[in-house]
Amino acid sequence: MRILVADDSRIARMEICASLLGWGHDVVQAEDGTEALRVLRTDTSITIALVDWMMPGMDGIDVCRRLRAIPDIPYVYMISITSRNGRDDLIYALEAGFDDFIAKPVDRAELNARLLVGRRIADLQRRLLDSCEQSQFRATHDALTGIWNRAAILEFLRAQLALSIRKASDLSVLVVDVDHFKKVNDTYGHSSGDFVLTHLAQTMSSVVRASDWVGRYGGEEFLVILPETSDAYRVAERIRSAVENSPLHCGSHTISATVSIGIASTQYLTDASVGKLVEIADEAMYRAKSKGRNCIDTGDVPIL
Repeated sequence: MRILVADDSRIARMEICASLLGWGHDVVQAEDGTEALRVLRTDTSITIALVDWMMPGMDGIDVCRRLRAIPDIPYVYMISITSRNGRDDLIYALEAGFDDFIAKPVDRAELNARLLVGRRIADLQRRLLDSCEQSQFRATHDALTGIWNRAAILEFLRAQLALSIRKASDLSVLVVDVDHFKKVNDTYGHSSGDFVLTHLAQTMSSVVRASDWVGRYGGEEFLVILPETSDAYRVAERIRSAVENSPLHCGSHTISATVSIGIASTQYLTDASVGKLVEIADEAMYRAKSKGRNCIDTGDVPIL
């Protein structure tokens, strides 16, 4: 583990650090509370902090309180080290945000035991955060392709539409549909169809801007959201061309997939809404289908 030792006494620090290093830990030192807080704010790899209560400038209680008030940083298991070992002192330290309390002079066996407790808590915290992140990912991403799912891409569209109206900026929507997808499934099997969808999701994501969003709208249909862009046709053409020129190799089969794309833009709507944008882009996509597929229909969006 990476452990911070904060104590204004050099001798006390050296004694604790010697034990920690001997047990195989990575140690960071701080001579006072101000330095300790700076280290804790910037070094997110620290798992446990051993902080002296009485230090010049900023004491351990202030360090702990200020650290706990900082949002969105990894949790650090805080152990107060002090000669103040009364019941009220213990309560005061815990209420300030410390997780544990050890009295001076520090007993090596007790210190090691408390570090083991801290490690268990830190491991539980990390597993909990990992589980939350995984749950959040599953809730917002398509299980097959790994891109945004229908709910997430529509929520993003709602947020970007509101921002577009507030900033009076352009917002474009592409509906992208895989051509002859049923034939792919019927000819090569559903596993090959899944492979096609995953490949197309990756291809589309690779040719749009970092600020654009690609999501699976349903089945073989995708939504691409283009905030603050007036060149939606060029983006659509990049997607169409990239898909056409990247055949897939599924076992002994080579599958050449193409897409039909419809475009809608707030620039040419007086009453833009999420439903209206998707509806217009979807209708444009079907017109592209009727024109022979593997093409783009701009609706009312001019080709620049």
